[in-house]
Amino acid sequence: MITVSDLSLKFGERTLFKDVNLKFTPGNCYGIIGANGAGKSTFLKVLSGEQDYDRGQIGVGTRQRMAVLKQDHFAFDEYSVVDTVMSGHPKLYECCKVREAIYAKADFSEADGIRVSELEGEFSEMGGWEAENQIQQMLSGLGLEEEYHARQMGELDESRKVRVLLAQALFGEPDILLLDEPTNGLDLESINWLEEFLINFPNTVIAVSHDRHFLNAVCTCVCDIDYGKISLFSGNYDFWYQMSQMMQRQAKDQAKKREEKMKDLREFILRFASNAAKSRQATSRKKVYDKLALEELPITSRKFPYVHFKPDREIGNNVLRTEKLCLAVEGRKLLDRFSLTVNRGEKVAFVGAEHKAKSAFFDIIAGVAKPDSGDVYWGQTTSFAYMGLDTSAYFANDLNVVDWLRQYSPEQDDAYVRGFLGRMLFSGDESLKPVKVLSGGEKVRCMLAKLMLSGANVLILDEPTNHLDLEAITSLNEGLINFPGVVLFNSHDHEFISSIANRIVEITPAGLIDRMMNFDDYLADEQVRETRVELYGSEGKRIRF
Repeated sequence: MITVSDLSLKFGERTLFKDVNLKFTPGNCYGIIGANGAGKSTFLKVLSGEQDYDRGQIGVGTRQRMAVLKQDHFAFDEYSVVDTVMSGHPKLYECCKVREAIYAKADFSEADGIRVSELEGEFSEMGGWEAENQIQQMLSGLGLEEEYHARQMGELDESRKVRVLLAQALFGEPDILLLDEPTNGLDLESINWLEEFLINFPNTVIAVSHDRHFLNAVCTCVCDIDYGKISLFSGNYDFWYQMSQMMQRQAKDQAKKREEKMKDLREFILRFASNAAKSRQATSRKKVYDKLALEELPITSRKFPYVHFKPDREIGNNVLRTEKLCLAVEGRKLLDRFSLTVNRGEKVAFVGAEHKAKSAFFDIIAGVAKPDSGDVYWGQTTSFAYMGLDTSAYFANDLNVVDWLRQYSPEQDDAYVRGFLGRMLFSGDESLKPVKVLSGGEKVRCMLAKLMLSGANVLILDEPTNHLDLEAITSLNEGLINFPGVVLFNSHDHEFISSIANRIVEITPAGLIDRMMNFDDYLADEQVRETRVELYGSEGKRIRF
């Protein structure tokens, strides 16, 4: 259990949160939400002791072990994968290593024998004999292939390191578990495994996440960081969203009533200020008016961009046809005789374990890359816009945000370009920042503004929700639902796929599974499962997306 009392933290003149009073109890999973920069990750650092705070107290139950998802992906490069995970339980790890060192001694003494017998008892009590098997199961559940379990951390790529560090935090059933964006870098199957793990986890979990499906699946409470405070709501993300919408409507109604009352008072004061008989009433109402004028309405840190894609031209029936596309990279086949026809009105989600194949297909149909063989045919009425997985090349220049977007605008007028930037939350000095210093989320919002300016009737999007906060994801989600053209996309966001796609194409090493249905129906479809087993063998039961 963690108790937070009268907690306050400021960075310079900016107050992140003040007078926070919360209690985090075992058996609950708390989702921390808020706009980018609201202080979500900072709050976790405060709870873990990594970040100092200005005022208040944080109390942790005696002898309770806290585990934190590490963000430094290079800290354990000299360790083996199994040792990295086991080090998440420091006492067990230390016991294991001391025990191994004693057994390795050439001159094993009687004192060593006594000491090692004590260590064996401690090792057994902490579950040491089952530890390695638990670690192997956990790593497999998080999507790390067995061939990597015996390797050094320095040999793993970023996505695999993320899985090992998550296993490290989860290992040994800590009393308190702090997770900052635990679903980043995970595929859908691994996210599902993590959701099941946390649902059954008996202790306290506090997690920052932008994944709505994850928050709905695991959270029993939501902590919203906004208005300089942290508010606790019982229930999952959807319940919080409904409550917040209701509270916003109430706040707007109160503000409207306040404005109307101030208008009536102002009219009365102006009308009777010079009237001797009414002067006392006018003076009294002037005091009420001044008090209302001084009242400050809280300013939310939560901002929703406005995402609206408007095609310049209505799309025809013939959209896209690919015939027998083949592509191999470093001797490995990514696409093998890949043939597909896309028609009007379709919003196609590409799923499957072959992540590089999906990105390669998008690059080929967008003309960024060429296949080894095969053809791509676009319909005569189509115009497409593409946002790839790596957009860094677009921002490798010295332009500011306004001049950067002007390159892609049919209208060069400054006000016209700034209007699109305003929709993406770039206003005032924000629109004059050099693009090379933008954060990941800001760069994605720039790319979305570019897509909106394109007037395309086909959108090709490779992991478009990467780096976006919940507000931006929600806005993009709504924009794509309302888009009248064709969308070809992939994502690890379950909610994003299920709410947009009406067709699912799963790319497998042995062929395609192609169904005209939404994502939730696809996952539950028995025929799809049977087809997957035929294509993958027994591993088809655990296909990763």
